[in-house]
Amino acid sequence: MSKTFWCPRWTVLFSVVSCLVCADRGALSADAADWPRFRGPNGTGQSSAAGIPVEIGEESNRLWKIELPGAGNSSPVVADGRIYLQTSSSDGSERRLLCIDLQSGRTLWTRSAPGGPGVTHRKNTLASCTGAVADGRVFMPFWDGKRLTVSAYEIDGHPLWTTDLGEFTSQHGAGHSPIVVDDHVIIMNDQDGLAEVVALEARTGAVAWKTPRHAFRASYATPVVIERAGHGPEVVVASTDGVAGYDPKTGTECWKWIWASNKQELRTVASPVVCNDQLFFSGGNGPGARHAVAINLKGKESDDTPHFAWETLKDFPYVPCLLSRGDNVYFINDSGVAGGFHAATGRRLWLERLPGGDVTASPVMIEDRIYAFTENGATFVFAADTQFKLLAEGKLAEGVKASPAVADGRLIVRGEKSLYCFGRPTPAQ
Repeated sequence: MSKTFWCPRWTVLFSVVSCLVCADRGALSADAADWPRFRGPNGTGQSSAAGIPVEIGEESNRLWKIELPGAGNSSPVVADGRIYLQTSSSDGSERRLLCIDLQSGRTLWTRSAPGGPGVTHRKNTLASCTGAVADGRVFMPFWDGKRLTVSAYEIDGHPLWTTDLGEFTSQHGAGHSPIVVDDHVIIMNDQDGLAEVVALEARTGAVAWKTPRHAFRASYATPVVIERAGHGPEVVVASTDGVAGYDPKTGTECWKWIWASNKQELRTVASPVVCNDQLFFSGGNGPGARHAVAINLKGKESDDTPHFAWETLKDFPYVPCLLSRGDNVYFINDSGVAGGFHAATGRRLWLERLPGGDVTASPVMIEDRIYAFTENGATFVFAADTQFKLLAEGKLAEGVKASPAVADGRLIVRGEKSLYCFGRPTPAQ
């Protein structure tokens, strides 16, 4: 059962060209310099920011570095020059939402939420949920080790509401990332034995709609928004049994594609990505099976329902998200192998193992360069091109599991203990 707690302001308490368009509505009003949700505008992981250096390392083009109070894999999001992320106290009794100034690294404010111990994967933490920012509000999920809540704040830290979504059960712990579509905060709540997509009213936190889904095991993919020719916006969510599109206003399922060849249902962690008229999503099973699928969003002449295009059972990542540029998709997988594939056909362009260890953080693309970070702190920059071209490599003093953000000409990277900001100094600096 969900429950909403309303907090007044004064209360001191939380393209497809011609046939598909990648929409980003609600966070859709975000400034181009912002990174308002997990993986940035509509989850593409891309930025056109000019001037960000190619060389990234502990002492290379670092503008500032601050120590974070507590642990967490919550990825930074950025809006209006402010960074938002979550941490957990060392004993797990408290969760914290931090607001940090992008220019200086100074903490502007901190808000606390109740916490407790919980079972997680060895690479997960108690503070792995990532927030979303839209229309002057910050929306942050919290998992106290048992129950999942979503809280809303004004950008100055004043709490607005908290909605309790009930218990969340998974052997891997939590790692939720909402999106904002018009006046709804939409979050996937797929866990062991229960699965649903939930939309909350952004103003009040009340449940606007809740759509049940096939439940098997917890999944963590963040939704994306698409708009097919002749259809309104659709929220696309990948999970254990396939991928589906939902009407963001009502929660009605518009279409669904079910895994065709799997005998076991896989967990989805990486978020779907669109390249031209293809939608890509993947699933996995710990160190075992990998399964990536391309769905054609154009449909067929007699039926415009999205349909199967191609699949592969190796190479693609389980946790890190894909990137798209032109006619190709690019990635670095969990074991540090980077690759490029032709999106329409699945033809492999190249594969290259990078010598930096395992990878959990999703890479980001800045202009035509891909920035990747490993769990050992290695940094790699390579070209989004039809051939592998390593442009730079470096090293941080700590490993990276959270996905980076790009905003206002700066690259923000969360390490295991610290938050880094990279870029070119301005005259004032």
